[in-house]
Amino acid sequence: MNEPVLAARGLVKRYRSGERVLEVLEGLDVDVTAGESVAIVGDSGVGKSTLLHILGGLDLPDAGAVAFLGREMVTPRGGDLSEYRNRHVGFIFQFHHLLPEFTALENVEMPFRIGRRPGDPSGPAREMLMRLGLADRLTHRPGALSGGEQQRVAIARAVAAGPSVVLADEPTGNLDPATGASVFSLLRELQHERGFALIVATHSGRVAHGCDRVLRLTEGRLRPMAEGEALRYFSGGEAKETGVR
Repeated sequence: MNEPVLAARGLVKRYRSGERVLEVLEGLDVDVTAGESVAIVGDSGVGKSTLLHILGGLDLPDAGAVAFLGREMVTPRGGDLSEYRNRHVGFIFQFHHLLPEFTALENVEMPFRIGRRPGDPSGPAREMLMRLGLADRLTHRPGALSGGEQQRVAIARAVAAGPSVVLADEPTGNLDPATGASVFSLLRELQHERGFALIVATHSGRVAHGCDRVLRLTEGRLRPMAEGEALRYFSGGEAKETGVR
């Protein structure tokens, strides 16, 4: 078996609300290999977003660790995670989080500039936007773009700099079904071309079934879902609102 590009061991995450302590992750383990796509599903509030934030170094666990290519990067002790996030991880969110005062091209250039990478970032940024069908939208600001166009810009921003891992949190959740299917298809095409690992938190059966594996987050841990179980899960409408993402 190939060495995992991303490996989490014993992740624990707790939130305190007054006297109440909510343990969202309870010793969670997961391995993801290069080029693999993994869907994380589960009821609303079980901690899917929390898990992605920890895997990407946006948040720290209370216990456990995340290793990138065998090297611990995310631990309760913290440390400088900026290089890990900027060089190796791309993020896509349900709400695109584009900077409204910048053009589509400038938004995609942003990770290059923040990371102070050598060379002119406009070349790879422009190339990725054109690859995603946005050649005539390079100088448009987000407010002048449709929802699907904004999410394609967000995908370009996540992928253009060549990350090893892309973390997508409900990437089609704010789009109509047809646009969502188109956006996810483009994301999977880019993954096949570039070989990054893709981890998607989703409520969409279409998105989950389009991934190599489906894992369900329940009771603070991940467990694999067989195809038949996944079909029943999505057809049964099991998702419940519980307040923690």
